[in-house]
Amino acid sequence: MSSAFAAAKIIQPLNFTAPIRSNERPQFDPLKSSHSTPFLGSAYKLRLPECPNLSCQKLRSVAATVVAVSEVVKEKRTKSAASPSNLLVTKQEGLELYEDMVLGRAFEDMCAQMYYRGKMFGFVHLYNGQEAVSTGFIKLLKNEDCVVSTYRDHVHALSKGVPARAVMSELFGKTTGCCRGQGGSMHMFCKEHNLLGGFAFIGEGIPVATGAAFTMKYKREVLNENCDAVTVAFFGDGTCNNGQFFECLNMASLWKLPIIFVVENNLWAIGMSHLRATSDPEIWKKGPAFGIPGVHVDGMDVLKVREVAKDAIARARRGEGPTLVECETYRFRGHSLADPDELRDPAEKASYAARDPITALKKYLIETNLANQAELKSIEKKIDEIVEDAVDYADQSPAPPRSQLLENVFADPKGFGIGPDGRYRCEDPKFTEGTAQV
Repeated sequence: MSSAFAAAKIIQPLNFTAPIRSNERPQFDPLKSSHSTPFLGSAYKLRLPECPNLSCQKLRSVAATVVAVSEVVKEKRTKSAASPSNLLVTKQEGLELYEDMVLGRAFEDMCAQMYYRGKMFGFVHLYNGQEAVSTGFIKLLKNEDCVVSTYRDHVHALSKGVPARAVMSELFGKTTGCCRGQGGSMHMFCKEHNLLGGFAFIGEGIPVATGAAFTMKYKREVLNENCDAVTVAFFGDGTCNNGQFFECLNMASLWKLPIIFVVENNLWAIGMSHLRATSDPEIWKKGPAFGIPGVHVDGMDVLKVREVAKDAIARARRGEGPTLVECETYRFRGHSLADPDELRDPAEKASYAARDPITALKKYLIETNLANQAELKSIEKKIDEIVEDAVDYADQSPAPPRSQLLENVFADPKGFGIGPDGRYRCEDPKFTEGTAQV
């Protein structure tokens, strides 16, 4: 355990007073109101039990040097006015972060419009409110680094560099989409940008991400290739009670794989409160149980997320193994566009809306003189044009031909999808009439 804490700093936000836990405190009752818990919008400070043996003493000495990321950010912000060298980001970096977050928000808002106009079908899950997590991590990655997403994957694709045209066309089910219209909202994939997919079922992307990280380690240590690529796996709080999560934490720790497990804890798994669904709501604690550093960060602040991401990514590139990062964030819309969002407390939604990550970054850029209103307005106008162009492009793009229906489904040339002559059976008029011999 001590090696896990020594491997990286345990970082936690500070916006609360940590309660003292004891045997006299009543246990959490999931059937009672969750408003009394200090977890929403907060986390606990690290508390270690009194222990005389050497290993516990080492653990406590490490804990004495724990630094909360919010303290680091606050201190740098205080000094930034006097010394530009203490700024968290350069002007170019700040504007890049702002542009990426605005793109994600504007794109998702447009998706809502297009969905209700009947341009998109199926379930569409929007990312509004969580942009700081995607931008904070993905904009630090290189093209050869891999990203594995969930069903809420549009913005991850955009942050990784997939063009807005390709993402919107995929949502429209057109051949110009990043999956030629066969993936749709929940299955974004782009080989060129190493986006290894959105996944419709929770947890199923984590083993894929672990496999990608194993590939990177194998290239480096067995094939002796010059490979320092890393994998970032995004998933939600609802996934963290599933078996794949624990199995992959164990495997990644055992083999010291270059992977960062990023929990986008938006506090709700569809309509189930995170506090009612898990025995310990602090997901980051599950990391040290497997010898992996656990980090809890304010996921509504892109600069805090970015500070944590830097350490975790650098650690993975050095070959020091995985990190589990819990980003406490919030989605501003329902679970999907089919969700009326009637289960969450309006006061809770309003409190998180007041912490809008885009508004917070905009304020920081202006207060530190990294940007002015005109520059930010110019970015917003540019993004509006990109999103409008993506819609026009997708709308005018052709739908896939029927001959594409069974592509990438069957590999056997004598199988159901492809006939012995190598032609797709769906091209046979008799097949479409239901009279062809199968």
